[in-house]
Amino acid sequence: MKVRAQQGFTLIELLIVVAIIGIIAAIAVPGLLRARMSGNEASAIGSLRAINSAESTFSSSCAQGAYAPSLVALGTPPAGGGQAFVSPDIATTASAATVAKSGYTVALTAGGTAAVAGVTACNGITPVNAGYQSNADPISSSTGTRHFATDSRGTIFQDNAAAIATPIPAAATPIQ
Repeated sequence: MKVRAQQGFTLIELLIVVAIIGIIAAIAVPGLLRARMSGNEASAIGSLRAINSAESTFSSSCAQGAYAPSLVALGTPPAGGGQAFVSPDIATTASAATVAKSGYTVALTAGGTAAVAGVTACNGITPVNAGYQSNADPISSSTGTRHFATDSRGTIFQDNAAAIATPIPAAATPIQ
């Protein structure tokens, strides 16, 4: 009688390999999700820093010390030519008040401050405001857990539980 040589894998060997891959995936996935969430939060903080810088430039060079009332205003270049005050990924269209970026919703408001009368910005925006507040809130709990806000002081604040109120409360926690 002739014995045939074994070729291929047995079912048990294949099940062991699948189980090992499953265990490795179960260990790696939570770490990857935390890394993605951390990257989203870093992007939100970067967006708020860009808005602070754009508002500072807008105030000093375009609006006689006043601030832009919206992301649309910061995305509008000066009438004499040149670049807009924020990059196109943060600027919104006239119909949108917020922009979704890296799992966060970024918004810019007057921040509870009044409009400055009689001032028209160099890009034709009127009215301009005496201050501003910008918030970055996670779209879902899988994209981030912290809420961020900044205002004309230039400090970025965070809250782990809820969106930061307008105006930013005195007890708000600045990021480190």
